[in-house]
Amino acid sequence: MKVRILVRLKPGVLDPQGRAVHHSLEGLGFDGVEDVRIGRMIEMDVADNTSDETLNTMCEKLLANLVIEDFAIEKLEGEKETA
Repeated sequence: MKVRILVRLKPGVLDPQGRAVHHSLEGLGFDGVEDVRIGRMIEMDVADNTSDETLNTMCEKLLANLVIEDFAIEKLEGEKETA
C-alpha cells in the first residue's frame, strides 16, 4: 500500500523558508500571494496490513516534530507508481 504523509508547521510557528519564498514571488511580480508555508511530503510503500496506529506511531516518533509540526496521513489505495 502506498501512503503519503504531509508534514506542516503548526499555525503560529515562524516559517523563514516560507517567508523567503513569499518575498521571492513578490519580487518576480506575482501579486495576490498572501502567505506561504513550507512543509514536506513523505511517500512510503508499506505492507497492506499496516495499521493506522502503526502509521501514527511512525509519524509521532520519527517523521514529524510534534512540538512544531502537524501531520496528515493519506492512504493511496489503487494508485500506481509513475516514473
